[in-house]
Parts: sequence; C-alpha cells; structure tokens
Amino acid sequence: MIAPTVSRFYQRWLAAAPDRAAKSDALCQLNLADIDLDALLAQEAIAGPDGAPPLPLVRAMRRLRNLLVCGLIRRDLEGRADLGEVVEAMTRFADFAIARHVAEIDAELRASHGVPMGRDSGMPQELMVLAMGKQGGRELNVSSDIDLIFVYPEDGDTAAGPGQRGLSNHEYFIRLGKKLIAALAEITEDGYTFRVDMALRPNGGSGPLAASLSMVENYLIVQGREWERYAWVKARAVTGRAEDIDALDAIVRPFVFRRYLDFGVIDAIRTMHAQIRAEVNRQERLHPDRSNNVKLGRGGIREIEFLTQVFQLIRGGRDAALRDRSTRTTLRIVAEKGLLSHTIVYQLLASYTFLRNLEHRLQYLDDAQTHTLPANDADRQLVAEMMGVADVPTLLAQLEAHRQFVAGQFDEMFSDKTSENEHQIELQSSNECADPDNVEAMVAQFSALGFTDAAGAAKRLVATWQAPRLQSLPEASRNRLQALINTALPLIVECARETGGDQHATLGRLLDFLEAVARRSAYLSLLTEYPHTLARVIRMVHASGWAAKFLSQHPILLDELLDDRVRNAVFDPVSLAADLRLQLDAAAGDTERQMDILREIHHAQLFHLLAQDLAGDLTVERLADHLSALADTIVAAAIQAIWQTVATRHRDVPQFAVIAYGKLGGKELGYVSDLDVIFLYDDLDQDAPAQYAKLAQRFITWMTSYTSAGILFDIDTALRPDGASGMLVSSVGAFEKYQTSSAWIWEHQALTRARFCAGDTAIGQRFDQIRDAVLRKERPADSPLRTEVIAMRKRMADAKPNTTAQFDLKQDAGGMIDIEFMVQYLVLQHAAQYPELTVNMGNIGLLKMMAGLGLIDVDLAAEVGNAYRKLRKLQHQLRLQGQDLARVDPALVAGEVRQVLTLWEQLFGPRNRT
Repeated sequence: MIAPTVSRFYQRWLAAAPDRAAKSDALCQLNLADIDLDALLAQEAIAGPDGAPPLPLVRAMRRLRNLLVCGLIRRDLEGRADLGEVVEAMTRFADFAIARHVAEIDAELRASHGVPMGRDSGMPQELMVLAMGKQGGRELNVSSDIDLIFVYPEDGDTAAGPGQRGLSNHEYFIRLGKKLIAALAEITEDGYTFRVDMALRPNGGSGPLAASLSMVENYLIVQGREWERYAWVKARAVTGRAEDIDALDAIVRPFVFRRYLDFGVIDAIRTMHAQIRAEVNRQERLHPDRSNNVKLGRGGIREIEFLTQVFQLIRGGRDAALRDRSTRTTLRIVAEKGLLSHTIVYQLLASYTFLRNLEHRLQYLDDAQTHTLPANDADRQLVAEMMGVADVPTLLAQLEAHRQFVAGQFDEMFSDKTSENEHQIELQSSNECADPDNVEAMVAQFSALGFTDAAGAAKRLVATWQAPRLQSLPEASRNRLQALINTALPLIVECARETGGDQHATLGRLLDFLEAVARRSAYLSLLTEYPHTLARVIRMVHASGWAAKFLSQHPILLDELLDDRVRNAVFDPVSLAADLRLQLDAAAGDTERQMDILREIHHAQLFHLLAQDLAGDLTVERLADHLSALADTIVAAAIQAIWQTVATRHRDVPQFAVIAYGKLGGKELGYVSDLDVIFLYDDLDQDAPAQYAKLAQRFITWMTSYTSAGILFDIDTALRPDGASGMLVSSVGAFEKYQTSSAWIWEHQALTRARFCAGDTAIGQRFDQIRDAVLRKERPADSPLRTEVIAMRKRMADAKPNTTAQFDLKQDAGGMIDIEFMVQYLVLQHAAQYPELTVNMGNIGLLKMMAGLGLIDVDLAAEVGNAYRKLRKLQHQLRLQGQDLARVDPALVAGEVRQVLTLWEQLFGPRNRT
C-alpha cells in the first residue's frame, strides 16, 4: 500500500510536533468510525506540562480534527479503512463538534441573557442544528464543508435574571448560530474545524440565520421549491430535544415526501441537473485545468445521488423504507424493492465507491475541498498511485468507464422522453381539435393511421378535448396530454392488429382513463417519462373494459406497470402478511393511513393478478384461489390492526375469528365479489360481547368505507345466526346451539362452503368441528332435505327472473347455481355415511369425489364438472369486459346445460318449469 506521506497535508501535520508520529501509530490501529472522541478531545486539549490549563475548546477541536483526518488518510492509504469507515468517522466527528460547541456557547449565552422560553409552551428552548447534505446522510468527506440549518421551537423571550440582558428567542438563537459558525469555521493557528455553508436555510442568504418551527412550516408550504425537497431529504437534527425534532419532522416530511407517487420530480431534477451541468461547463471553459470534476461532472457523484433520490422523492411518501438519508443504503433498498436490478445497483455502488475514494485522494493532497483532478502531471501521478494504479492513463480509463456507466443510467432515467416518442401524428392544438371544422382533417389522419372507423374515432377524440375537465387544465398539462394521445393512437391500431378486438372501444377506454387522471400531473409525468408504460396501459384496456375502469379508479397502480413486476410477481401470502404487518405497525395511531395501506396493497396485488390473468398465465380456478387467499390475508391484517384501536380492549390478542361463507368460503372469489362472513368469539370475560361487537363493527367500516384509496370489500353478514335480526357477533357456544337446533336447511347448505378465514385459530378448529358435526348429521330418506333444496332453488329463480332470450350463466336452469345446489344436497344427504364429503375442496373436486363414492355417474360427474368450469370461465370473461350480468347466447352452452339438467333430474326428478 502507498505510504500516507504522499499527502502533503499529512507531512506538514507530522512534522509540526515530535509526538505526532506516535499518535499516528496508535491511531492507525483503531477503527476510527467508533473511536472515543471525548477521550481524544481531552488529550488534544492538553497544552503543555502538568498543571497548565487545557486549551480552549475551539483550539482543541481543531487539533482533534487534524489528528482524525490524518489518521483516516493513513488508514485509508494503507488499506486498513474502507469508504464506510472514512465517511462515518467524519460524520461522527462533525456531529460531535457541533454538539460540544453548541453546549458551550448556549451555556455562555444563558449566563448573560437567561434561558430562552417558549411563549406558548412556557418551556425552555434548545437550538436544533440540522445537518444537511453528506453530513445529514452520514457520508461526509474528509475535507468537506458542512451544510447547516438552525431551527428553534418557539418564539418568545429569555427569562433574564438580575444583571442579565433579555433577548428575544429569535435574537438569542441567531447569536448562538453566529458564534457556532465562528467556532467551527474561523481559521486560527490550528486551522479550522469545518467550513460552514448556510445557503440551504429558508430564503437562503437573504433569510434569517435561525428560524422558528412556525417560520420553517410557513416557508415550506408557501415558498418551498422543488430543489429544496431534494436538499431536505437528508436533513438530520444533530442537536435539540426529541419532541422538537419530532415536531420538525412532522413539518418537513409532507413537504419532501408526497402522499402520492410523484413522477413530476423527474423533470424537476432533470432541470436542476441541467443548471449544475451548465455551471460546470462554464467553469471548465474558463478554467480548462478544472476538468474531470468527479462530483459534478458527467457521470459523477451527483448523478448517482440524483438517481438514488429520485426514487425517494417519487415513492418515499408511501414507502417509509425509502426515506433513509444514506445514498448507499437507499441504493440497496431500491434493489431490494425491485426498482432497479441488483446488477445495476451493484455497479452503481461500485462506481460510487470508486468516485468517492478518488474524491478523497484529491483532497488528501493538501486538505483542500476539491473535486477535480490536479492540473500538474506530478500530482496526477500521486493520485493515481493513491488509487492503486500504475499511471495516470490507467486511472483516467477506469474513471471514464465508471462515468460512462453512471451517465448511461442517468440518461435512462432522466432523458427527456417527450422528444423521443417515435409514433406521432400531427394533430392541431387542443382548441382546434375541439372545433367541428377540423373533424374532416382528423378523419383523414385517423384513416392514414389505420383506424377502421376513422370518423367515429375523430369524433370521440373531439368529445374528449371538449370535456370541461380537460378544458380547465393548465396549458402544460394539456400539451402533455396531447402528446400522450398522439403517441397512443398508432399503438392502439398496432394492438388491435396483433390481438383482434375493437379499436374504437380501446380508444374510448383510453380517453376515459386519461380524462380521469389528467388533473394529477404526476400521472401524466409517469406516462411521459416511461413511454413503455403507456403501451402497457393500452394493451390492458384493450383486453378488458373492467381493467380499464379499475385502472381509472386507482391510477396509482400505474406504478406497477413500470417494469415486469406485474407479470413476474409471484403471489406469496406469507410475505404479503409480513409486509402488511410492518406497514400497519408503522402507521399505528393513524386510522386513515392504515385503511389506505390495506387498500393500496390489496389493489396492487389485485392488479398483479389481473395482469397475469389477461396474459393467460392463470386459470380461473388458480385465480380464484389467489384472490381468496389475498382476501384472507387482508382480513387477518385488518383484524389485528383494528383491535389495537379499541381503547377499552380487555386483552392483547382477541379471542375472535372471522368465518368465510359463499364465494370466499368456497375459495371461488372474483375480482368484485362481496365477502360473506360471520364473527365468532370464545371468551368468558364479561366485557367480551361488547368489545367484539365493536371490533366487528369497525371491521365492517374499515372494509366498506370509501377513502382516498377507494374501497376494499362490500361485507355481507346475513348468514349469521338469525340473520339480520341476530347479534352481529356470536359466541362459539351460541353458534353451535343455533346450527344444531334452529338453523334452516338452506343455512346448512351455506355451511358446506364455509371455512375459517382469519383470527384465533383455536376458534377456527372449533368451528370446523361444529361444521363437520352438522354436515354429517344423519338425514333419513324421508327427511325434508330434498323438498327444501328444490323449494329454495325455486325461490332464488323467482327472485331474479331472466326475461331475455340469452342464457344467464349463474341463475338460469342448468347454470352454476344448479350445480352448487346439487353438490350441497349430496353433501348434506350423504356426509353421515361418507365424512370425507365435508372437506371444503370446491364443487369440481367434490363432484369427482361423489362419483368415486358411487353417488352419481362417473361420466356425468365429469361432464358437469367441465360444465361448471366452462360456465365460470365465461362468466369471468364477461366480467372482465365490464358486463354486470353474465348472459350469453344459449347455443354457446347448450351441451353443458343439457348435462347439468340431466344430473338435476336424476337427483330431484323432472324440473318444474312453471
């Protein structure tokens, strides 16, 4: 390894005192990231022989700074310290120096002017020193400025005593701030501790040196600019009381991290980067010797920081994990979340490490805050040797390779996509498009693109431009929307050519979607910045009218289309439950946010399954399994979170369970199915009934309420004991008594598709026992079972008559309800003899089992099972096209209906068709 003496700063420091070689040797053996700074400061404060007074803090701190920097230079160049140790050691020292100086200066000011007191709280006030930039991110350079902001909690005055001159809090903390800057930055015989930059404070150089919390809040709300969001991401309080820091964080967080996905930040960072690059280019033209700026130059450190922080600013409002202040840590989180590939992040981290190490070696030469390669060849060679390479050309080649990679990734993210879209047609301005006089020209353009109904397409587009919602948009949004439509039109034609389908319907769905999201510029930014996402939207709305409506209702899901996460996501209820728990716990106490978390995660998972469904990757049965498991997971997470909101709860873990009936119970859930549930508890505490009723009521509210994120599920509790007139929650004992002595046969039919969904597993096991006992009850041949099943089926048919010539896949004779009733009848009639029939395995599986037991004909059972599968598939396809009633041409299912009716007549006799 190269000797630290290549650093002229290290040489000067070593030569200045005879004891420094021994200090350097001792320090070189220690990890400086966790060294005892108090002990080192005490040693540096020793001025001379025993009995001499210690040096003032400002001198001792400067000596400590020089000792620490030289120790880092030696450890780094000798290969004993990595980048992490260097930046952590410098950050810890900066924090330490600020805290020690603030404590000393504050004590002096209090002695002269009294304790600053809050006007409203009446509490003593303390200064919060905010570390910004690399210090805030715990990644400080060895020779860096520190960027600070001074904030105090409240206005008020000092409590001046006898002989003290009172000051306003504002004046007091400005004095403290000035003295702190001087203590850190004034150059003395020992040098300086840190240069201090206060330019990031509210209103910059024209703003007051110290600001109250209310001043900061007003500034960020009224005047805060986009680039300041970037700066405040790294803000970290070094001093101050915890409660004041929390109050500041509550002010800053919504300014920095928007609650929606903020893709508009890409353009803002692009603009800021262009301004930085313009200034760097100007300086390089004026000073050619300052080229190769590893911080601000092309492919430099700043571009990696921008690449990292764009993900924080876009998603940090919804994902707290992305709020970490460290560039390196955040990059790893970005990879973990699949926002960038692990390969790209690995290389970015390697480039970041190379560039930061190079930056440090540039600064090691003379302890200067420089980021550019030296002008003279000798110093360049020294830097090359410090980087572990033989010569300058090799160093420059390595530097160029890293810069090219970083620049390529930066361009991938921040290049202006509005000039790159290939498929453009020349439409008139939006005002002209709304003018009927332009329809003929537009018809010709649509015809040239390949629209089969060019006139209809042109009229549809004109109608969109004339919509009041679009007419009132800002001009920038209207221009962006027009560019998106221009890009979309040929893609619609291409999509229809590849897959078939109606061009006009796809255009209408897309325009409806764009009209729905147009007021949120972030969504227009997303579609503009990621053109492939627009193509994916077009394919999705072309395939499904329901998908188009769902996406319009929940445009936040556009984020899921950015990459292949939607198609490649593997549904994992275990990891999903863990993620839900973490996010809900993080939002504890904020009911509205917890409700939105449940909705956002459910909608995202639903969207993943929808995309896989439309791509043909899932069978109807597999999709229903996933949707049912997803609902189970959401219900379980909701119950856990809601119980924590019951202030009067009498136990930590509720002895409470949710039992699923209907489609959820049978694991045949669809995209928009209700949840049929009942609530059971097994708790002898006298407060249990009231507490669990409150839990159930809140559960229904959490599921069914409309929030900014939409709705979760409609909940139906009509199947509880005694129906609408019964208690919302039942004890296990009461439920058992009702099922064995009072329940109607149709309720036992419903029980065949019931199962434990979420909550206390012991109650779930008890429910299974009750269910099995009820279903396996002996039913003699002369029991009313057969008559009751037929009567119930007739009542259902009478309640929803089909007066059309089409066949209702669900309700009509020979449809899905017939199959479900026959399976339920066979379970109830024969489970006493064949207990295995009580297994909740779905209608197709039960039909096969019944055939194997000799209860029905094997071939007919297979045909009816196939019929059920086809009817479900057709129903699902119609739902995807947005049709509420699943009705088809009878000829399409004539064979299947014939098989179902044959089995019906074998079990129940000729059907009464009156």
